[in-house]
Amino acid sequence: MMKNVGETDRALRVFVGVLLILLSLLNVIGPWGWLGLLPIATGLLRVCPAYSVLGLRSCPVQQSTDNA
Repeated sequence: MMKNVGETDRALRVFVGVLLILLSLLNVIGPWGWLGLLPIATGLLRVCPAYSVLGLRSCPVQQSTDNA
């Protein structure tokens, strides 16, 4: 799969995911906080299925080194 999550987006996703899980463990937001696993997974894998469907990217496009 082609990576479509940039570095800043990646860091924010992991931070928000960890925060949601932490809040869930502290019984602040209940079991819904475990949905934080989704942004953590997309951040670590650097692939967001929603971005793919919408044709979005938050990472720079890799330039081909092929001059032919």
